[in-house]
Amino acid sequence: MIRFIFISSILLGSLVNGFAQNDTFLKKSSDTQAIAASQADTTVRKSHNLINAAAPKPATGSDEVYKLNLAVDIPLTAVTAGWSLYAFPKIYDKKGITQQELNNLNTNNINGFDRWAADVYHENAAKNSDLFFYAAMPLPFVLLIDREIRKDALKVGFLYLEAMSVTGLFYTGSAYLWDRYRPLTYIKNPNAELLSDQLSGNARNSFLAGHPALVATSSFFVASVYADYHPDSKFKYVLYGAAAVVTGGTAYLRHRGGKHFPSDLIVGTTIGTLSGILVPRFHKNKAYRNSKVRVMPFTGESHGLHMVYKL
Repeated sequence: MIRFIFISSILLGSLVNGFAQNDTFLKKSSDTQAIAASQADTTVRKSHNLINAAAPKPATGSDEVYKLNLAVDIPLTAVTAGWSLYAFPKIYDKKGITQQELNNLNTNNINGFDRWAADVYHENAAKNSDLFFYAAMPLPFVLLIDREIRKDALKVGFLYLEAMSVTGLFYTGSAYLWDRYRPLTYIKNPNAELLSDQLSGNARNSFLAGHPALVATSSFFVASVYADYHPDSKFKYVLYGAAAVVTGGTAYLRHRGGKHFPSDLIVGTTIGTLSGILVPRFHKNKAYRNSKVRVMPFTGESHGLHMVYKL
């Protein structure tokens, strides 16, 4: 009996010790898996953080197409617009031309590049050129049709004012400082209406061509702004083409109307075009991104690239 109890005790102890060892093994295995999972998770987080740190961060104000430097733009616009307002009435109130002055005008005194234009005059062409001129002034309002541009209406409007003021500075400044007789003043034996134009003080304002300059500023400004907001749009080429056509058409009509010599038209058109394009260009935000497709890396249970397409 005692032997039986002794043997049973040994067996029972062995079973308990075996169970305890097996339980310890299970716990150690579970702990090992938990530690491995924790280490893997830590590695994933570190990898994710490294990728995020390496990825370029969007610049502040990257959604703004244009940025204004008010310390420069406000004084510049105030000075150029102020001068234009001052000089406009001055150049149109110039002293009239006398009959004796008209009689003394000689086409031989005109440079060879411009001389041939002194014999050109068509009354209807001059009147039609005014239609282009007055239609161009409010032209940038068409930009408000675009939802993205409409959000920045005040900023775009200020840039247009600045562009027109810069063009106005060159136009009024040249006419204010220099007198150049228009081509129509060289025409002999004019009718009564043409003679009235010849004797006007405004007939001294041939240089530079104001109508093409202002039409170019307005039309190319519209094309340039639209292109900046929609760089991937093919429609921008239509707008640039239309700007070239209306500017060229205005210049041609001013020539046919006897208002300007070719050199006047070239200088005026060049200044207007540059002003309409460069004023928006100088204010373009370099941090602006308008890409429709963005590709970003990701990691975790798997690794790869994440692509987002902006409609």
